[in-house]
Amino acid sequence: MTFAITQTCCNDASCVAVCPVNCIRPTPQEREFGSTEMLHIDPRSCISCGACADACPADAIFPVDALTGPLREYAAVNAAYFEEPTRAPAPRATGPNFHAWDAPAFRRVLPADFAPLRVAVVGTGPAGMYAVEDLLLHTGARVTLVDRLPVAGGLVRYGVAPDHQGTKKVADAFARFHAHPRVRLFLGLEVGRDVSAEELAAHHDAVVYAVGAGDDRRLGIPGEELPGCLSSRVVTAWYNAHPEVPADAVDPADTERVVVVGNGNVALDIARLLLTDPAALAATDMADHALAALRASRVREVVVLGRRGPAEAAYTRSELLALRHLPGVELVVDGHDPRTGAAVDAAGPGDKAALLHGLPRAAVDWARPPAPGRRIVLRFHSAPVEVLGAGRVETVRVTGPERGTRDITAGLLVRAVGHRGAPVAGLPFDEASGTVPHVGGRVVGRSGTYVVGWIKRGPTGGIGANRTCAAETVATLLADAVAGALPAPARPAEGFRRLARRRVRRLVDARGLAAIDRAERVRGRRVGRPRAKFATVGELVAAARRAPWRM
Repeated sequence: MTFAITQTCCNDASCVAVCPVNCIRPTPQEREFGSTEMLHIDPRSCISCGACADACPADAIFPVDALTGPLREYAAVNAAYFEEPTRAPAPRATGPNFHAWDAPAFRRVLPADFAPLRVAVVGTGPAGMYAVEDLLLHTGARVTLVDRLPVAGGLVRYGVAPDHQGTKKVADAFARFHAHPRVRLFLGLEVGRDVSAEELAAHHDAVVYAVGAGDDRRLGIPGEELPGCLSSRVVTAWYNAHPEVPADAVDPADTERVVVVGNGNVALDIARLLLTDPAALAATDMADHALAALRASRVREVVVLGRRGPAEAAYTRSELLALRHLPGVELVVDGHDPRTGAAVDAAGPGDKAALLHGLPRAAVDWARPPAPGRRIVLRFHSAPVEVLGAGRVETVRVTGPERGTRDITAGLLVRAVGHRGAPVAGLPFDEASGTVPHVGGRVVGRSGTYVVGWIKRGPTGGIGANRTCAAETVATLLADAVAGALPAPARPAEGFRRLARRRVRRLVDARGLAAIDRAERVRGRRVGRPRAKFATVGELVAAARRAPWRM
């Protein structure tokens, strides 16, 4: 028996570190690691010890014999990765490993007699929490953890699709650090509004910003401002109960067809969730208001527009496989452009386009209502050029073959074309890339200030990519500390706690966060769900205040 990695892989390489025979690829030391869709277990060398499954924070690893339903395909997915000659490791002369271990390296340490650093981390998403984990496990640092929302989680809580509960379990790995004895948690405190970047820096040796990419990219076409034209950031926040997005931000009750622009995983998430049976979603942590809206939804067809062909699509194989197995929903390829069919027919077993083999290809009359039933239509080689409507979205004009255009009747348009970083108060900002200029995570021209995650590298890579990103930033920070390049704090550590409480009366600490978690889980158990999220700041703060207050 061997193990296999499945759809919910978060790519953080926790499994790589514990594998006794080094059979999980790619490793963080390999070039492909930064761009791989998921990790893979070599069935030829796996010894079935289960160490990887125990270490996986996303519950993505199972014995092959235990895989059922759609997950069975991942046995072949794992094996196929190692069949290409360029990827197959050469056998060693001795020992069980198929390739050598790297030499041990300890890049993120401080001298034994070094005084504990005081480090502030702004942001409680994956990037910030991987940085916190690194600091706590490799040094004696004392960490001040800050987030503008009254609850922790960032992208894991508000960006991961509700039906990917396995992926969301990575939050449990982060949660153990919220109440760590060397961590002070300040939720509901915004840097730039409640305290300045200069005030935060004055109380700490270093500050790490992990604030993500808070804006979204635009299409730049006429009619984009019409009601009914939404960003994927708003839609994902809506169905994940983000307190800054109103319950009525998305209304699927007035249209039978939705157009989603983009070919990434987020586009497929939105398409899938709009058509999934609400009874199945009721077993997730989806926002109550989103569940109610989907129960009343009239949407029967979602059109996913991709500017390029099926071989160049940005979605991962695992996300497309999930669409192929979505109960009650037909997956169709729009045959409007002959290049699409040619690419699918020519695709080999390892090509992404090969996943479309066997799917029906349809010539769709976009002026008519959707056909009976529910379906997702993948339309490649097509991009929006204009949004039309009298007061709201009614038609999306898109490119067709031979430089022509087609009008698709639709009541909602979702642009899932990527996120973009926003300027951070007190820090330099590169408008072209939407990132903070840095060298190895060190902010240019700001001694003692660092960045990690999407605000550092741009909105690329999923949850696990932040682990290596954080390792680089923490290594730079510690090297600066050893070199004496960090500015000495101008004010005492305890002074920041008093400052924060003076500025914000509704701060949430670790005890308050634990109270929110307990309350949401209790609410969820009453209705058979993993948790029922609070959807407003007021509800979150009220739940936090039920815990003994201690800051």
